[in-house]
Amino acid sequence: MSLFVKGVHHLNINQTIMAKNLLCCVLFFSTCFISAQIKGHITDQNNEALPFVNILIENTYKGTTSNDDGYYELNITTPNTYTIAYSYLGYKTIKKTVTIQSFPYELDITLIEESVSLNEVVIDADNDPANAIMRQAVAKREENLAKINSFKADFYSRGLIKIKDAPKKIMGQEVGDLGGGLDSTRSGIIYLSETISKIQFLSPDKLKEKITASKISGDSNGFSFNSALDVDFNFYKNTISFGNEIISPIANNAFSYYRYKLEGVFYDDRGNLINKISVIPKRKNDPVFSGFIYIVEDQWNIFALELDITGTQARIPMVDVIALQQSFSYSESDDIWALISQSIDFKYALFGIKGEGRFTAVYSNYDFNLGLTRNDFSREIVAYEKEANKKDSIFWNTVRPVPLTLEERTDYIKKDSIQILQESKPYLDSLDRAKNRFKLGNILGYTYQNSHKDYRLGYDIPLTGLQFNTVQGYTVDANLFYTKNYDDYNRFLRASGTLQYGFSEERLRATGTLLYKFNSFSNSFLRLSGGVSTEQFNPSNPISPLVNSISTLFFEDNYIKLYDKSYVALNYSEELFNGFRLYAGLSYERRNALFNTTDQTFFNEKDDVYTSNNPLDISAFGITPFETHHIVKGNITARINFGQEYLSYPDAKYNVGNEDYPTLYLGYETGFGATNSDYNFNQIKASLTQSLSIKDKGRLNYNLKAGTFFNADDIAFMDYQHFNGNQTHISTEGNYTNVFNNLDYYAASTNDSYFEGHLEHDFNGFLLGKLPLLNTLNFNLVVGAHILATPDFKPYQEYSVGIDNIGWGKWRFLRVDYLRSYQSGFQSDAIVFGLKFF
Repeated sequence: MSLFVKGVHHLNINQTIMAKNLLCCVLFFSTCFISAQIKGHITDQNNEALPFVNILIENTYKGTTSNDDGYYELNITTPNTYTIAYSYLGYKTIKKTVTIQSFPYELDITLIEESVSLNEVVIDADNDPANAIMRQAVAKREENLAKINSFKADFYSRGLIKIKDAPKKIMGQEVGDLGGGLDSTRSGIIYLSETISKIQFLSPDKLKEKITASKISGDSNGFSFNSALDVDFNFYKNTISFGNEIISPIANNAFSYYRYKLEGVFYDDRGNLINKISVIPKRKNDPVFSGFIYIVEDQWNIFALELDITGTQARIPMVDVIALQQSFSYSESDDIWALISQSIDFKYALFGIKGEGRFTAVYSNYDFNLGLTRNDFSREIVAYEKEANKKDSIFWNTVRPVPLTLEERTDYIKKDSIQILQESKPYLDSLDRAKNRFKLGNILGYTYQNSHKDYRLGYDIPLTGLQFNTVQGYTVDANLFYTKNYDDYNRFLRASGTLQYGFSEERLRATGTLLYKFNSFSNSFLRLSGGVSTEQFNPSNPISPLVNSISTLFFEDNYIKLYDKSYVALNYSEELFNGFRLYAGLSYERRNALFNTTDQTFFNEKDDVYTSNNPLDISAFGITPFETHHIVKGNITARINFGQEYLSYPDAKYNVGNEDYPTLYLGYETGFGATNSDYNFNQIKASLTQSLSIKDKGRLNYNLKAGTFFNADDIAFMDYQHFNGNQTHISTEGNYTNVFNNLDYYAASTNDSYFEGHLEHDFNGFLLGKLPLLNTLNFNLVVGAHILATPDFKPYQEYSVGIDNIGWGKWRFLRVDYLRSYQSGFQSDAIVFGLKFF
């Protein structure tokens, strides 16, 4: 009987899915005919479809573009007489005047190739006419930029990402079918999304977007990530943020980066002479474009762009090439050439995965120079209407300015059907049954999941847990975990535990954590943790356990110093208002000293021995650096992100860093109730950090810290202020603004006042990219300066110069720095190797 009931249940589900699929198809094809007001197909003289053709109602900014198959839809609702202009680079603009009495109105167009002529143009090999044209464009750049002080417009964007020949596994992990995106050849669409929004702009850089509709194929609850903010590329500015800061072909210093060649001229439909100019990089690895720029004679505006950039130039390693096109249209009433369409095509490859994609944007219904002020803008730069992701197909077929291709229509129908199936309880249960089977390969890690109730639990024994130090000997870890998600990850509960055994010490330690996230607006978290663990005296953990294991076993340098901590701690964090986040914690701790228990090493050097586990005196074997004690610790820290902007979703708030402003941390830490009253203390501290782009000159990072202790003359050593040193001269950090790479780990630790400052500038190819031969290697020059001062430690400085981005092809994993340290004169020098694959 039960089998029959289950069979009927499955049949009902399948019937429901089929009915919904049929309804989707009926609605789709019916609404296509209902909503398309002026529609048609655009081809060339050989009857080949023309994509990305601009279609505009003459003397307006109301328009659209054709899709990849050459089809277009122009949403006009009022019967009238219209003149419609069809323009496409390389083809003559065609204008059609039509009188429309009823809709839909079909109008197919054939475009004729434009003859780009060099007749009457004298080309001088030493002084191409393009140089004079581009100098005029550069000279008029700021004037043309200033013509648009502000505007409001409608915005539409569509994003499509495909994958080709996807591997079944990546680094041992199953890839699957990526939510139904892969076909039998393991190729297909993995992301398809659309956005409709209202945008407003104020010079020089204020852009605000209100997204009224958002759609993702196969995810009815999701929000697309393609927005106007992400594709705001203004070539009238000196640089364009495109992964890297890329030099515009009409930047003030463009002639230092580009050569130009006049390919020909033609006239647009208004009789403007348009110069087609090749943009040629002087050095292939510079942050520059190549391709064509079209300049309007006498006005020196941009008519259109067809530019490419490699992933190397953009500093986006996984991307092979990016192709960007922009088309502009002229308004006589405003005397403005405005961007009306943009496409970004790219190809990528990484870890055996190859694919391509396109992001299309259409701007329409401009209103220029409306008198907007900064009071019309806030830190909220993107906002979604409450039901933005709930619009049905009838709505989309009514307002979508660029019709879907057959491939895109098929993807929507298929993935929407798959989503219905994959969200059904029988499907989720069958999926769990398959994944929850215990296999021999699960010995080191197993996960049990219930997809319908959205929880997971399991264990893993990570290989990274196999480490070595002179206190515990070899260690092995085992982790237990439980996760439960609520409201699409906006709330969740995480429970975890770790068991660690030290073989030489013959001791098992255990820790556990409960973490609860309350919401995705203030992103408030409550964490309860406790147990017994080994801790480095510096809570920043300056020595990686893996690096320490290698340093100890192979070179007999046991730099890591540990103590035993039994504790229970409660921590809470929340963003109280935009840009202001508060962290607070309270803990009870018992701290006990530890000693070396092993002298094992792979290579026993005759004149080298292990040091003691006492950071105060590395020769003090058997002597404790502190007495065993109990203490209560409290801390409160405020993080202030000045100028922080954010995106408002119906169910979440996402903060966006603003590199024009620094981040300030203000903190207070106290220890009280210690069993040894001398160990009680108070400390106040502050830090200021920022990472900012210096346009084509690279990126500057700095980190300044200062603080002071009160009533802390004889506190326990782990409560001192410690400074991150690096005696291994191996680094796994992205940059060096939080470390002294030639300083002993505990030589400068203090319980008094202190100041440390770090400054690092990555020239990002600005200098080395201009040197012959070296510029082919695509290396980056990095320089740094670091200073540390305390009352008991003479001012210490480090100065470094390094080469980053070392490797081959897309694999750039190494950085090498030479540094010199000074303290009352020259102290020493060192070579630091930075590894980026840890």
